[in-house]
Amino acid sequence: MNRILAFIKNEPVLIAACLLAAISAFFVPPDAEYFGYIDFRTLSILFCLMTVVAGLRGIGVFDILAQKMLSNVKNMRQLVLIPVLLCFFLSMFITNDVALITLVPFTFTVLALAGSEYEKRLIIPVTAMETIAANLGSMLTPLGNPQNLYLFGKADMSIGSFLLLMLPYSSVSLIMLLVWILFLSRKDHEKLEIGFTQKAVLGSKKLMAVYLTLFVICLLSVVRLVHYGITLAAVLLTVLIADRKTLAKADFSLLATFAGFFIFIGNMGRIQWFCDILENIISGKEVITAVISSQIISNVPAALLLSGFSDNISALIIGTNLGGLGTLIASMASLISFKQLSMKFPKLKGRYLACFTVSNIVFLLILMGVYFMIIR
Repeated sequence: MNRILAFIKNEPVLIAACLLAAISAFFVPPDAEYFGYIDFRTLSILFCLMTVVAGLRGIGVFDILAQKMLSNVKNMRQLVLIPVLLCFFLSMFITNDVALITLVPFTFTVLALAGSEYEKRLIIPVTAMETIAANLGSMLTPLGNPQNLYLFGKADMSIGSFLLLMLPYSSVSLIMLLVWILFLSRKDHEKLEIGFTQKAVLGSKKLMAVYLTLFVICLLSVVRLVHYGITLAAVLLTVLIADRKTLAKADFSLLATFAGFFIFIGNMGRIQWFCDILENIISGKEVITAVISSQIISNVPAALLLSGFSDNISALIIGTNLGGLGTLIASMASLISFKQLSMKFPKLKGRYLACFTVSNIVFLLILMGVYFMIIR
């Protein structure tokens, strides 16, 4: 019983997706059309990317990268600047959740090595801003987060069109992050030296070459130069032979969540009165609807749900990306850093949540202002 309760607590979005799929099946009994609901391209590429990134992370590639950059820290400004910008730029290629899984615990270690004074002052604002940076950086590319990968495939747009669509928001986001860093470190010019007690070591150069090659193949699938079936077969066979344990590290709950929402959306799309109501609500207000929906059900489910009832995919891309700011559940990646901080510093949960929420709202309001300026 305890395991069931723990599973429900840890996977609320998956449970919701399965319940919605099951309820919708009462209105539309299972038939041959169910198979057509599932976007196998998105699920295949998402699985491949998660597996490849998990493999790179497992052999220490990201730890080495982070340690090399942070070993050059000379003052507080750099101590804040480097981890936040690492989250921003890495999330564009390894997804926002993987960036946070890798860098947040590492930042805890760096702040502890910097001294108790720095750890006490910076642990909350830096963790909150790393989370925001990961969500903002991931906006720019189809690889940055699951909803981008799904909507990019559904829109059938070019990679250049996607980058141009999100570039204004990413550019403003980077400026805001830099302004915040300058403000936080404006009064501190004391020299700082961090010495790592344990040096990060690369597990295997051969495996790194294998995973980097597979990553390139994944990129080619994203831009439709290689069929996703070929990429899936290549990743499965290669990893099965070279590094079998990594196959279990993919986020299968996320894949199951996608499948559940695909079934729910597919069924509801066959109920005319529901389609009419939702289309009337969304039509012409895709961005606002996506932002608001994301605050309640998170931006990945919002993307899956709303895309079934609107053809304006570009607006949904903007809305679900901006919608990742706001509440703690607006982006599921935000829960990762919250859980990590809660486990390491349980007494700081309340203060962190307050700092995180206020910062997110400020960033969301500014970026919504950018959106309204663009559409004028």
